Amino acid sequence: MCFDPDSHPPIAPIAGAAVDGTRITLRSADGTEYAAFAAHAASPGGAGMLILPDVRGLYTFYEELALRFAEAGISALVMDYFGRTAGTAPRPRDFDHSPHVNQTRWETVKADMHAAYGELSAWPEVARIFSVGFCFGGRLSLLLASQPEFNMSGAIGFYGWPAGDNRGMPAPVDTAKDARAPILALFGGQDQGIPPAVVDEYRDALAAAKAQADVVVYPNAGHGFFDRKAADNAADSADAWKRVQEFVAARI
Repeated sequence: MCFDPDSHPPIAPIAGAAVDGTRITLRSADGTEYAAFAAHAASPGGAGMLILPDVRGLYTFYEELALRFAEAGISALVMDYFGRTAGTAPRPRDFDHSPHVNQTRWETVKADMHAAYGELSAWPEVARIFSVGFCFGGRLSLLLASQPEFNMSGAIGFYGWPAGDNRGMPAPVDTAKDARAPILALFGGQDQGIPPAVVDEYRDALAAAKAQADVVVYPNAGHGFFDRKAADNAADSADAWKRVQEFVAARI
């Protein structure tokens, strides 16, 4: 996973903001129920953000991130991946995600994302839908830019693996040719799991497709740099958060 159970988003709460989040249950097309967390913007600007967590699924880090988005005027919905194998109840901090993520399949995860997309679409304050994902979710978010079932206004991926096989999940480097939505892809130059050559391969695929995309590499950052505990990467985190907000603001 990208973050420790006691990690927090590197974004200070907005003083005086009054935003609450609610844990909800969503239903996929096959009837599977899975957990989600909803945070409605108090002063919405028309954007909705689908947040796709790392391999640990729905937990505190992403609930807090949803609140930070809502404070910034972007209503947010975080979805879980493990309704089929772990149920919908809140999980302990020592939850072993490994056997559950190993049972995920592209078609069922995509169906769950589509149900979450439908939920966001029904929120009256949401006119345009974006996605942001981290690690496992980063790859998923980058893939959403090319999926015709999703009318995405933009897709953002933090250190999402752009190439190679992953449990039958397509690789963003292969789907880049079909990109329909703008992409913001953020990587750490010191990420041992995503070598620079792989990031370059993805950048080249997007360029060949003439996709509207911005691939950003923070040279001194590693995997999971977007974390309040990663003090050495505070400037990179601040820049990434600024880029995310600007990416959304330019498209609503």
